[in-house]
Amino acid sequence: MDYETYEVIVLGAGPAGLQAAIHAARRKVSVAVIGKTEKSSAYRAHIENFCCVEGQTGKEMLALGRDKAESAGAVIYDADVTSLDSAANQYLVKLDNGGVLSASALVLAMGISRNTLGLAEEKKLIGKGVSYCVDCDGPLFKNRPVAVVGGGSAAVSGALTLLFYTGNVHLISEQLEVGDYLSENLKESAVVLHQGRRVTGIKGDDAVTGLALDNGVELNVTGVFIELGAKGALNLATTLGILSDETMKYIAVNKQQETNLPGIYAAGDICGPPWQVAKSVGEGCVAGLEAAAYVRKLKAE
Repeated sequence: MDYETYEVIVLGAGPAGLQAAIHAARRKVSVAVIGKTEKSSAYRAHIENFCCVEGQTGKEMLALGRDKAESAGAVIYDADVTSLDSAANQYLVKLDNGGVLSASALVLAMGISRNTLGLAEEKKLIGKGVSYCVDCDGPLFKNRPVAVVGGGSAAVSGALTLLFYTGNVHLISEQLEVGDYLSENLKESAVVLHQGRRVTGIKGDDAVTGLALDNGVELNVTGVFIELGAKGALNLATTLGILSDETMKYIAVNKQQETNLPGIYAAGDICGPPWQVAKSVGEGCVAGLEAAAYVRKLKAE
C-alpha cells in the first residue's frame, strides 16, 4: 500500500493541534494536520479569558490558527481518523476517505468525547453490554448480535469492524454523515442500517438484552456501541498501547507532553482538565516543538 509520508502528523484541528502544527512546521519538518475545526469544542465558544484575545469567537480564532499553520507549511486534511497502527518504525494513520498517512512522530490533540445517548439505562449498563469503544470491546461479542449508534465515520467504521467478529450488526443512525468511501463500503456490507431512526431505550437489568427504536421496533442485541462522533484519542491510543493516567480517562504525559511510546505526544483536553484554550495552546506548543526535535534527531542519526 502506498502512504503519504510526513515527518510529524497532528491529529486534531483545535487549539492544541493547530498550535502544535505551527511550531513543528516552523522547525522545518513536514507536518500534516488531520481534523475538522468545526468539531473542536472551541469552535462555538466565545473567547474572553485567553490572554491577548478579546471578543473573538472560537470559529474566528480557529480560522486564524488554521491559516497560520498552513502559512508555516503544514498540510491540513479535513478528515476523520479511523485507526492507528505502526509498521517499520513508522506510525500509520488511516482516514475515513480511505487514505493512509505515515510519520515518525504523532501529536494526539483530538480532545475528548462526552457524547452519550442520555438514557437512564445507559450508565447502569456500561461494561455490561454498553460500550464506547469498538476496538476495545468488539472481540468480546464474537458471534453475538450487536448494534452501533451514530451516523459519523466512527459509527460506520465501527460497524464494519464488528463484522470481523459477528455477522449480526445493526447500525442505528438518525442521519449518515460520511464520505463516499465509507458510504459505499457500508452499502456493500452485511450491516443492517436503520436510517432515520433514534434509540429510545436500552433493555436489560444486569446486561444488555435489546434496544428500542422510535418506530416501535425492538432489536434483540447483547451489545450496543455508542459512537456519536469522530473516534476519541483514547480509543485510538488503546490500539497502539498508549497508557492512560490513573483516572483511566486521559492520556498520561510528562512535562514534554511525551506519552509512553517514542515519538508520540499528546496535548489539550485529552491530557485532562482544565478545559481552557490557554492550556491547550501551551501544551500544543510544547508537543509541536518536541515532536519536531524528535524527528530532526532521527534524521541526524
